[in-house]
Amino acid sequence: MPHEISVSDYHLSDDPARLDARAVHAFLTRSYWAEGIPLATVERSLANSLCIGIYAPAGEQVGLVRVISDFTTFAYLCDVYVLEEHRGRGLSKAAMNLVMSHPRLQGLRRLQLVTQDAHGLYAQYGFKALELPERHMELRTPQPYRRSGYV
Repeated sequence: MPHEISVSDYHLSDDPARLDARAVHAFLTRSYWAEGIPLATVERSLANSLCIGIYAPAGEQVGLVRVISDFTTFAYLCDVYVLEEHRGRGLSKAAMNLVMSHPRLQGLRRLQLVTQDAHGLYAQYGFKALELPERHMELRTPQPYRRSGYV
């Protein structure tokens, strides 16, 4: 049974059958965090994540929240967006409410994310800067989608 809500005339749902990979790709390929991402990579990421799609009254997908998780101890929140022309309607907050109340994401030890400019939104849900940043490590590949032959 899908976990979903309606906000005004918009609908938010975790039903994977509703996701529009091409719409997600159209946004992500121009985002600062996934510029140039191949469609096949978007399709694979959607298939292997818990996704909350945000749908306009006419049914087209206008936003997304993607969660990567083992659904037991850890989750990583990513690819969060609402198309520019649909912003200012409380959709990001509604999507975060849906994520935070999602039955599969309860009891996690850690929920993390990385953001360049939405700290205020996430702080409303209890997110804060890393408490012990010296314990965290990462292996980054700058501009991974510019590599030759990446699919």
